[in-house]
Amino acid sequence: MYGRIGSSYRKRPGEENKAAFRQAVQHGPPPGLLAFDGDTAVGWCQVTPRDALPWLDRLWQLKRVDDRTVWSLSCLYVRKQYRRRSATSQLIAQALEVARRANAPALEAYPFDADVSPSASGSGYASTFARAGFRVVARRTPARPIMRYDFR
Repeated sequence: MYGRIGSSYRKRPGEENKAAFRQAVQHGPPPGLLAFDGDTAVGWCQVTPRDALPWLDRLWQLKRVDDRTVWSLSCLYVRKQYRRRSATSQLIAQALEVARRANAPALEAYPFDADVSPSASGSGYASTFARAGFRVVARRTPARPIMRYDFR
């Protein structure tokens, strides 16, 4: 829920956050994707219309680039033992498919640039998104580009 409500996530009881997330799942659009290895969940990405994530506009680094109605891949996590084994790339590919099926004009992501910062906590690396066809559309801070995949 942090990706949907921002810092108020930490101020609310866990059960309230879980209930809010259940409601998001039930009322849609689906909040994201899970990656599995058999019965084990190995990764997650949040993929949803950017309008469902108002906290992004509260961060100067991630404010809207333009007025296009885009979808966002704003949160990405893969279990450590599954990293560098294509799980991240597969999640990105599936997120692209979800956004494409929803007729989104574009999918944005907010990864870290490993050449500038080693941190990728919760957002992935720019190089992985570039390999998937995303391009940098804004860079308000050296380590954190806004990348976009245009469907049209």
